[in-house]
Amino acid sequence: MKIAIVCYPTFGGSGVVATELGIALAERGHEIHFVTYRQPVRLELLSNNIHFHEVHVPEYPLFRYQPYELALSSKLVDTIKLYNIEVLHVHYAIPHAYAGYMAKKMLKEEGIYIPMITTLHGTDITLVGNHPFYKPAVTFSINKSDVVTSVSEDLKRKTVDIFKVEQDISVIPNFIDSNKYSSGYTDCQRSLMAREDEKIITHISNFRKVKRIPDVVKIFFEVQKKVASKLIMVGEGPEKEHAELLCEELGIMDKVLFLGNSNEIDRILCFSDLFLLPSESESFGLAALEAMINRVAVISSNTGGIPEVNQHGVTGFLSEVGDVKDMSNNAIKLLSNEKLLHEFKQNARHVASNFDILNILPLYEEVYEKAYKSRYKTSY
Repeated sequence: MKIAIVCYPTFGGSGVVATELGIALAERGHEIHFVTYRQPVRLELLSNNIHFHEVHVPEYPLFRYQPYELALSSKLVDTIKLYNIEVLHVHYAIPHAYAGYMAKKMLKEEGIYIPMITTLHGTDITLVGNHPFYKPAVTFSINKSDVVTSVSEDLKRKTVDIFKVEQDISVIPNFIDSNKYSSGYTDCQRSLMAREDEKIITHISNFRKVKRIPDVVKIFFEVQKKVASKLIMVGEGPEKEHAELLCEELGIMDKVLFLGNSNEIDRILCFSDLFLLPSESESFGLAALEAMINRVAVISSNTGGIPEVNQHGVTGFLSEVGDVKDMSNNAIKLLSNEKLLHEFKQNARHVASNFDILNILPLYEEVYEKAYKSRYKTSY
């Protein structure tokens, strides 16, 4: 099947999921066309089955803000016609589903019918979509999609609560490729990060406010009082500077490493003992899943889709949002007990394997087939 995928080409969860999905589909013989403004960060190599089409947005002084949706919809029309695309899969309701719908309308004028699958990832619903300025457009885009999927049951519930949804929403969870983490590194170079007697705690995110970065630092501050440890902070974002200043204020800067964005997440997680995810909200918790597949126990907030991934008392512990004391105590409990920590690490790998891409991929293929077969019944 020939599939066009629209996503953000960034380190964010939706972009990572969309890219990994496309790569996996290509390996199964599908022809994949990524349409976005930059080559996705996880898309390292193109192949006979993987193509990238860059969306160029011309600079016009007339526009205060350059119309990316217009450029994207036009590029989609050209790509779909040129490569005989059979299915359009957009990740993120706004602006991708909106632009996808306009492309569908333009193509219909030429007698071309293309079904559109929209995958909801989180902030497109709970943050952007819930804003009064965008809510009508998001509602429209969801209801005009041929198939709508959500990455968690929690996000599905939120979508139904927030919008007047006329579409059925199928839950297809995010996934992990277990094979990429099956062999492990013979040398994780752990000694470069910490002493042999120190535990390594890791946080990976885009450092936005919703990730509650100060809580990460405060949790570690309490942990390092009881357990010799180092904190590794991976990512870039608006809260990074604040986090660095907080570390200085608490006198723990020598125990915290800020690594910025990285394409070697698996290598970093290879030597990690504990992963912190105290977010205000997470539609799924892909970062936690990546940690778990690397046999890293998780301390997280009990919010959004996280409980669907991190099982309390099995793969880690869940606490209420903002409960730094409880998260700190749980972290200390795990790191102070080698037997318990080892058990949780093994459990984390086992639970994460349930989300292996080989289990999830057929669910998307089924959706594609269903949408393609019903394309002429679609009401535009």
